[in-house]
Amino acid sequence: QVQLVESGGGLVQAGGSLRLSCAASGLTLSSYAMGWFRQAPGKEREFVAAVSRSGGSTRYADSVKGRFTIFRDNAKNTVSLQMNSLKPEDTAVYYCAASLIYYSDSRPKYNYWGQGTQVTVSS
Repeated sequence: QVQLVESGGGLVQAGGSLRLSCAASGLTLSSYAMGWFRQAPGKEREFVAAVSRSGGSTRYADSVKGRFTIFRDNAKNTVSLQMNSLKPEDTAVYYCAASLIYYSDSRPKYNYWGQGTQVTVSS
């Protein structure tokens, strides 16, 4: 059974940092591109960042470019999202997801999803 479990969320002041982690089980992470998405209350789930199978290629939403970094450790079956210079508008539930296809910014391209972790940024 495939499981993606996010951790590392919490409450942080604007300008602060958090690192989210996603631990995968039931699959070989190196076979999947990985992505992070987020969903704020009353809004649709949106793309944040994605990384290729090898970790050599990444892509980011314009809203987080230069502040967030996605990286992976295939040996440990984990993918992480380092979030710096956080803003109140980054407040959301953050989800990691696994794709057999591509490190896409499109939700339908992802096969598996975690349950999410809450990130709250206070002003």
